Formats: sequence, structure tokens, C-alpha cells
Amino acid sequence: MRARVVYESMFGNTAKIAEAIAQGLREHAEVEVVNVMAAGEVPAPTVDLLVVGGPTHALGLSRQLTRRDAAKLTDAPIATDIGVREWLGAAMPVAAGHRALAFGTKVAKPPWLPGSAAKGIGKRLRRLGYSLADQPTDFFVEGTTGPLAEGELDRARHWASRVAFTELDRITHRV
Repeated sequence: MRARVVYESMFGNTAKIAEAIAQGLREHAEVEVVNVMAAGEVPAPTVDLLVVGGPTHALGLSRQLTRRDAAKLTDAPIATDIGVREWLGAAMPVAAGHRALAFGTKVAKPPWLPGSAAKGIGKRLRRLGYSLADQPTDFFVEGTTGPLAEGELDRARHWASRVAFTELDRITHRV
């Protein structure tokens, strides 16, 4: 099985989750991890599972304006022109049978805070023709710039491993 993980990250937290997901997938699949800025430039291989993730900004997927605001919170260089929203917006629809996963990062507290990049990504993937291998999943950070909440890297690895095992079983039993 082949998988590609495409992610957007402002402060490195979503990138860490993407790598943890890739580790979990690698138990059952060949995996490539690509930052969304490079995803449009790197030819898309044929994959059995596309995994897409990004940070939650202003209750959903980041926009150019929210990325500019995020860039003010760090000295690290942040690309503001393209994010998962734009990348998926430019993507071509796929034929039936293509599988995907959606994940996001969001602030853990307050727990009632609405919004989820994962859910927005899942909706966009379905509109493109993908069927989701699992529900869109959020991983938590302690504050806007992080760090990741305790246990989230392990949770991401386990989630990805479980989904990869199920997908590999589905692929091998295809008729």
C-alpha cells in the first residue's frame, strides 16, 4: 500500500502530527510526507491513501489573511500564499474508489471552542470524490503556537496505524 501525507503547518505542531501519522502508516504502507507548499510542485504518485491535514484558524481551514496573522506570532518564516484550502481548491476530482483521511490541529482549551480544519478538509476531500477511511480527526495543542498536548503524537501514530491496517486489509481482499 502507498500513502501520501500532505500537511500545512504554521508553528511546527501540525508537521509533527503529520510525521507521527506517517510513522503509524509505515507499519503497513510506503509513505511520502509533503508540505502543502511543495505538494503542487511534486508529481502526485498513485496512492492508495491520501492523508491531508492543517491547523484550525478562525474556526476552520486557514486563509491567506489568517496565515499572515499567524506569521506575526513567530520569527520563523511562514508561507502565507498557499495552504490546504487553496491546494484542495485547485485539485482535480478523482474517480470513485480513492480513499483519504483528514486531520487537523486545534487548541485544546477551552474544550467547547468550535471549529475544525479536519472537518473542513474532510468535506473538501469528499467533494473531490474521495471516500474517507475514517472520521476527520483533530489533535490538540496547548495554545495557539503550541506545544502539542501530552500524548497527541502517540494518539496520531495509533490512529494512522489502525486505519492503515484496515485499509491494507480492504485492499488485499478487493474482488
